[in-house]
Amino acid sequence: MSELTGTMTVYPDPTALADGVAEWLTQLASTKDDVFTVCLSGGSTPRRLYERLAQSPYREQFPWKDTHWFFGDERFVPTDHKDSNFRMVSEALFSKVPIPDGHVHRIVTERPTAEDAAADYDKALRDFYGSSHLDPNRPMFDVMFLGLGPDGHTASLIPGEPILDERNKWVASVAHGRPEARISMTYPVIESSRALAFLVTGKEKTPMLRAVRAGDTSVPAGRLVTSGDIEWFVDRDAAAE
Repeated sequence: MSELTGTMTVYPDPTALADGVAEWLTQLASTKDDVFTVCLSGGSTPRRLYERLAQSPYREQFPWKDTHWFFGDERFVPTDHKDSNFRMVSEALFSKVPIPDGHVHRIVTERPTAEDAAADYDKALRDFYGSSHLDPNRPMFDVMFLGLGPDGHTASLIPGEPILDERNKWVASVAHGRPEARISMTYPVIESSRALAFLVTGKEKTPMLRAVRAGDTSVPAGRLVTSGDIEWFVDRDAAAE
């Protein structure tokens, strides 16, 4: 699949989007017979989703005991830092729902360097998956949530960074392009998902949304190649409708 067209669902606003995606995710998780795996993204749009999942009826309906949670990327900051993705998701979701011990797999940033943190998470993913090689018939994740930056980045696959050419590591550090170092999953493990779910809101995203869905491979998000489903959950502003 060379173009990330997929299915686009347009919501009136970010609040309606959060409610719709919470319903979609809950239904998907509830129909899985075994372990359900979700990879999370940071940002204000996903936060609304996480907050909605922590409320009724999803708090009661979601199969928390069967679900494992991962992070697509993280800033190399302490867990109590205001920019920590783990802190944001903990405040919005993890602290409010009955998630079993060991089902949250965070990127451990209490390491000497971002490279060390990336290597640790790389090993943790391979250990959970049970292999160092990704099987196209056995995706790592059921759902991979992704954002889309105005510059075309997704996760912390930032334009011009060496991580864009990394095909062996599952997780790598990103030293430049942002004020702080990042740790991010690489293309192979992101693509190993039954569904890539993009959450996109705001008028400033419209040009990039159109470009990526039209097959622009000059930007990081446009270089994703997957045999899984592609879901675009966008608000009316981003869709320009």
